[in-house]
This record gives sequence, structure tokens and C-alpha cells, in this order.
Amino acid sequence: MARARDFSASRMPGFAAVAIIAFLLLYAPIFTLVVYSFNDSQSVAVWGGFSLKWYAAAWENTAVQDAAIRSLIIASFASAIATTVATMAALGTTRNEAFRGRTFIYVMINQPLMAPEIVTAVALLILFAAVKTATGYTGLGYLILAHAAFCVPFAYLPIRARLEGMDLSLEMAAADLYASRWRAFRRVTLPLMAPGIAAGAMLAFVISLDDVIITEFVKSAGQDTLPTYMLGQLRRVVTPEVNAISTALLGITVILLTAFFLLTRKRD
Repeated sequence: MARARDFSASRMPGFAAVAIIAFLLLYAPIFTLVVYSFNDSQSVAVWGGFSLKWYAAAWENTAVQDAAIRSLIIASFASAIATTVATMAALGTTRNEAFRGRTFIYVMINQPLMAPEIVTAVALLILFAAVKTATGYTGLGYLILAHAAFCVPFAYLPIRARLEGMDLSLEMAAADLYASRWRAFRRVTLPLMAPGIAAGAMLAFVISLDDVIITEFVKSAGQDTLPTYMLGQLRRVVTPEVNAISTALLGITVILLTAFFLLTRKRD
């Protein structure tokens, strides 16, 4: 029993070598991408010296600006909708006594995570095509709803995990002190679950920001997001400008993760 408790995988022979190889496979391509985003050469494979011209070119490119603004608008609205729905679903499935069908609800909420994304994209394409034909509306609303529907389970998981880890004694104490359900939720439950809501919102935002498959199927003409714009550029001529845009997206993701870490550390 003592040997079993003292067992550590990091002490096994070859563990360090496997860990180094795994990190190289994960991060060497990303490191190469970042380095070549500063390449002065037109080629993405030949180093021609350090330069920021591709960042300047991407910044001044009106097509990139339009796609970036559109991506931020879609991701902001989609994450807000998905987080709101996920919060209500998490409260409904964790703040009630066990009831018949709760497992089925879990499965239905997490279904987009289990089904291939292409299946969800085709289903949304068929649904929204019928709506477009009936209404004549072809705006960004379809992309926002499609992204929100796909992001709900990503927002739901951290919120539900936060609620399940919360002690019910504070909420019970509020009820004992004659607080209404709404007052107890606003003053006790909501502040405690705020880190989970923030985590769900940030995760949904990132997922929506870099989505390609659903966007390609649902979008109308002239509604390219930044990822679909980059995909279109890769089909034509590959330049370090795409590397610069990718590095900028990576930087946004790192900033969001850092902000989330600082936020949860302060609250916890």
C-alpha cells in the first residue's frame, strides 16, 4: 500500500523524453508560425529578415478589418446568449432535487460536443435556409444564433461545475433569514458562481471567434469572419500576412486566458 501511494508517473523511465516530445509536437508549429509572422520575405518558408510589414499590411487591409469587426460582433453576441442560456440550464439541473430525465437533459445539452461539427453545420444550414426563404432576412442574426447554439455546452460545463462545487449552506442561511428566492440568488448565488459564468463566457467567446465549419455553412455572401477570410486566402496565395493575423488571434486568446486566471484567483 505504501508503494502504491508513493507511485509517481514522473519517476518512470522515459517520462521526461516523452513529455519533451509531446511539448515539441504541440508548440513547435505555433512557435514557427509566430516567428515567420515577422518574416520580411514574401515566402512563408524562406527567412528574409525581421520585419513588421505584414502586421502593417494586415492592419491596413480593409477586408481584414471588416472580417475582424464582424468576428468580434458575432462572438460577443453569441457568447452572451450562450452564457445566459447555459446559466439558466445549470441552475435548473443543479439547484433542484434529482428528477426523472435529468440525465437525458445533460445528454441533450452536451450533444453538440459529441456530434461531429459538420453534422451540426448541415442541420443549421437546412434550418436557416428555410427561414431565409420564408422571411427574406439574410443578416448576421443567423450566424449569431448558430454560434450561440454551438457554444451553449462549452459555457454550460464550467458553470455547472462551479455550481456543483458550491456549498449550499450560505443559500440556506439566506432563506432562513427570510430572503426571497430572487434576493438570495442575487446576493449569494450569483456572486459565488460569477467565476464560472466568466469562464463559460470566455470559453464561448473563443470558440465562436475561431469557428470555421459552421460559419462556412451558415454565412451569406459578404459575411466572412476572420477565420473564413484566412481560409480563403490560403486557397489563393499564402503570404506571411496570414501568419500575422494568426499570431494576433493567438495573442487575443492568451490575453483572455490570462485575464480569466487573474479574475478567478482574486475571487477565489
